[in-house]
Amino acid sequence: MAAEEEDLQSLIRANAETERRLVQQHERIVAASESSNADDEHDPEGSTIAFERQQALALLDQVRRTGEALRQAAADLQSGRYGRCERCGGDIDPERLAVRPQARTCISCAREAGRRRP
Repeated sequence: MAAEEEDLQSLIRANAETERRLVQQHERIVAASESSNADDEHDPEGSTIAFERQQALALLDQVRRTGEALRQAAADLQSGRYGRCERCGGDIDPERLAVRPQARTCISCAREAGRRRP
């Protein structure tokens, strides 16, 4: 279990660093757009500043959700719930956890939940 905890803490630190860099990137985009008088909506050069801003925010949101899931996995490890499916209570395959350490469901339950989505 000590190796799992170290791995999770390492992933949490890496995620926090990624979040920090994305926040800086978003701040640079916002600052650049504030000092520009470019026609953002009709830029013939390609993507708009608004698009870049939204893309950075979407990535930041994803990184923050992953960070929260990793922190929850670390808490589950401490409480003895790590590796147990929150839906069926069965074991989550160690190979699944190796690829997605923040997984909260076994692959069967994840597939079932995926089928229910509209």
